[in-house]
Formats: sequence, C-alpha cells, structure tokens
Amino acid sequence: MRMFEELKPIKRSKQRAFFGKKYHVYKRYLNWYLGTATFSKEIREESLKYLITTHQSPLYRVLKDVDMWMQDNKVINLEIALKAINGIVIKPGETFSYWKLIGRPNKTKGYVPGMVLHYGKFKPGIGGGLCQLSNLIFWMTLHSPLTVVERHRHGFDVFPDSNRTQPFGSGATCVYNYRDLQITNETEEAYQIKLHMTEDHLVGQITSEKEKCFKYEIYEHDHEILMSSWGSYIRHNEIHRKVFNMEGFMLYDEFICENNALMMYEPLLTYEIKKEQGV
Repeated sequence: MRMFEELKPIKRSKQRAFFGKKYHVYKRYLNWYLGTATFSKEIREESLKYLITTHQSPLYRVLKDVDMWMQDNKVINLEIALKAINGIVIKPGETFSYWKLIGRPNKTKGYVPGMVLHYGKFKPGIGGGLCQLSNLIFWMTLHSPLTVVERHRHGFDVFPDSNRTQPFGSGATCVYNYRDLQITNETEEAYQIKLHMTEDHLVGQITSEKEKCFKYEIYEHDHEILMSSWGSYIRHNEIHRKVFNMEGFMLYDEFICENNALMMYEPLLTYEIKKEQGV
C-alpha cells in the first residue's frame, strides 16, 4: 500500500494559519518582482493567426448542498477575471502567471462571494469560483507546446464524479497568490490565450503565430482508491500525455502530474464495478 501520511489533516491554530499564509503570500511577491522569470504582460485584442486548441466548461453544475447563488456569483467573478487575462500573449522565454495578471480579488474590483473549498468543505469567499478559469487554462495548455512550470491540486476530493468528461485531477486549483498557475513558453513562437463566456459556458482558445504541429491525448494512469491508516479513503492517479505529429505518429508519452486527495464522500459503487471489469 502507498504511504499517504502527508495527506492526514493537521489542525492548526488560527494564528499559525494566518501567519503561515502571510509568509507564503509575501514570498510570492518577492518571486514576482525579484526573481529571474520574465512574466507576460502584453494583451492584444486581435487573435494570433493559428488556432492550437479550444475548450469549454459549463458555468452551472448541480452540486450537492451548494446553493445556486454561489454559482451565479461565480459567473460575476469570472467576468471580471477574464478581462485581466483575455488576449494575453506569451512570448518565447516568457512565463504566464495567473495571479500576477488577475491580482488580488477583492470587493473594490467588484468581486463577490462565491464558492471556496476549504479543508474539504465549501464556504462563501470573495472571488470564489475562479478555479474554473485556472482549470480551463491548465487543460488547454496540456494540448499545446507550452510548458506548465507550476500547478496545484486540491488535497480533498469533495464531490463525486457527476458527468465527468476529463480524468480526475486534470485541473489546477488557485489560491491568491501562493497557489499559482504558471506556464512558460519554451518554443520560438508566441502563443495567446483568448477567453469569453456564452450564456452557459466558459470558453477558451490558445492561438499561435505558427500553424499547429502536434496532436495530444491526455489520459489517466494508475487510478486507485485506497484506505489510509487513519480510516479515510484516498484517491490517487497520474495524468499522462501522448504527443503525436499531424500524421498521427506518436512521438512520445510523458508523465504530467500525480494527484492524491482525501475523499470527502464514500467511494462510488460504479468505481468498484469498473475496476473489476478492468475499465
């Protein structure tokens, strides 16, 4: 059995949690302004010539015990955040930083309380719901030549798989500003992130100066649900990526990330059935 002792919830005092968060926030500021990375800042209204990938996610989902007003407010928060990122150009050698572009979500900027996940539960929080945007950008990046250099995953699996279309753990959680999503352009061409919302969906595109040269297949590997030594279920998997040329020949198969999360619900019977059937 795998060792997951580091996932065991630790109860910290409010004082320690407060100063711990402050430490990580100011450490990030130092990284942004004194570090060696060159961060993307140019926004162009016109899209680059070639479409590399596109993806959309529904704005509203039926989630157990989550009031719909939290999702309505999430849409408001996404509308504000989109304005800070839509059209951003990631030039060769530059790094995209999710939080450096958006800044701190607060009431002054118009952000409202939305759903925030906190230690395996959810609660209202200013700017809640912005993880949907970081999830979308991360997923699109996996279908492009751009390189993810920082990505975080929730340590808790809060909701069962309801109409899931992507592998578990294929998103990127965000907490201002120390849980950032950072993407580096190690190619010789510029790439651009374009975003908009329809009535029902958050929609994104990555475009480029150069025509698309690769195809991608993202898949899940080594999916397991295990019982920990202290009695909680832990969900584990790995995300991998196959890269093909435009003729369909596979160039390589690479590891992307590993996910380990405490489950906040009983494992689904359907998972056990799938496992027995080898699905």
